Amino acid sequence: MGKKNRKTRSAVNYPDIISDDDSMSTISTAWSEQSTFGNNNETELVNSRQFELDKHLDALYEKRSSTRENALLGLVKAFESEILHEFVENKYATLLHQFINSIKRGSSKEVSLASRAIGFLAITVGSGSNAHEIMTDAVQHLHQTLKSGSDPSKKSSAIECIAIISFVGADDVEETEKSMQIIWEIINPKSASNVTLTKPTSAVLSSAIFAWSFLLTTVNQWRSNFTNWQGSISFLSNLLDKEDRSVRIAAGEALALIFEINRFEKFTKVNDSEHQGGSKLPHDGLAYVDVLKGKLLTQARNLSMEAGGKGSTRTDLNNQRDLFQRILSFIETGEFDELSVKVLPNCSLLKLSSWAQSTQLNFLKRFLGSGYLMHMTDNSLLHEVFNYTPEKRKNLSVKEKRVYMSPNSAVSKERTQYLNKHRTMSQDRNHGIFAADYEEL
Repeated sequence: MGKKNRKTRSAVNYPDIISDDDSMSTISTAWSEQSTFGNNNETELVNSRQFELDKHLDALYEKRSSTRENALLGLVKAFESEILHEFVENKYATLLHQFINSIKRGSSKEVSLASRAIGFLAITVGSGSNAHEIMTDAVQHLHQTLKSGSDPSKKSSAIECIAIISFVGADDVEETEKSMQIIWEIINPKSASNVTLTKPTSAVLSSAIFAWSFLLTTVNQWRSNFTNWQGSISFLSNLLDKEDRSVRIAAGEALALIFEINRFEKFTKVNDSEHQGGSKLPHDGLAYVDVLKGKLLTQARNLSMEAGGKGSTRTDLNNQRDLFQRILSFIETGEFDELSVKVLPNCSLLKLSSWAQSTQLNFLKRFLGSGYLMHMTDNSLLHEVFNYTPEKRKNLSVKEKRVYMSPNSAVSKERTQYLNKHRTMSQDRNHGIFAADYEEL
């Protein structure tokens, strides 16, 4: 983000012999020198940052796993803290190649970090041919990762990466659905043609459902055949009875999204419509839809009023209650209650008018982590996704000004460091070059 203009006070105790013209000249010179040194200082910071990034990239070639892990961690933190367009512009292919190498040969920690790095790489590159190349090259290796090992963190990171790079890089519905199928086989291992996948942990299961729903938001309801998702409503409905709250929340969000798409027949099987409520119902009949809605209404109502049990956190419980209250209202009325999200202080609110938008924001917020505010503020890809560009802050409140000018604030510390450096450089000039000239005289 751009630096704020800082006003500095002019000298207030100039001797009377200094005229107004001299005063203005002195102030002008001071501003000129500060601007020059400020630009030089900024250039030094940019060069230093570039050096650090290049050093992390070089470290990915090292044989020691811990060295590569530290390098990946440094790159992920860099991706989180700023938009690295210049860094990835000419190096995305090299970065991708090294990230994939880490996925193929690294430890679980290295694979997790490399998966996040690939996701951030795609978000930074933005939609287009480069993002498509990232997706086509990485998905097969990420898929293989899901088939091997049992580390939940590694699998969750790989799943989220598949979702992100497919969201950004897929050219058509078929490519998106291939990625969705990979993820669905994690959610429901029995749906796989070759059942070699084990039952996922709750953490992996919830990550997979969130990722699958995230990609479902991009699928055109009239162009997709939805064949692979037949039976998904019944399956997800059963997950609402699971003990793990994160699984219930993920399943509820997915079901709400399916209701919004309003193509129930595409998400059911013939045997799903049989023996519901003690009677055999037609596969695509309105009666079946009514029974289905009735069941989900009961589940949503119960979960929206659930009492906190042993070991449950207040935040998770409130999130569940809030979600299923909104789902309950949506199923009953067929209308989504618009949400207004505060992204940054003193900025316009982000308006969410559908479950698809809500699902996208929730997933991106989880993936971006500490980089959420930075990317929502400055990443043009996310601005395009949500048709939203936050207004730049114009005026600081009295409280914010007090924090900004506090000697303990980051800005004040940075200003002090700069002035100290500038003072040292001035002293070096005075006692060095000028003193030498005086001695020669």
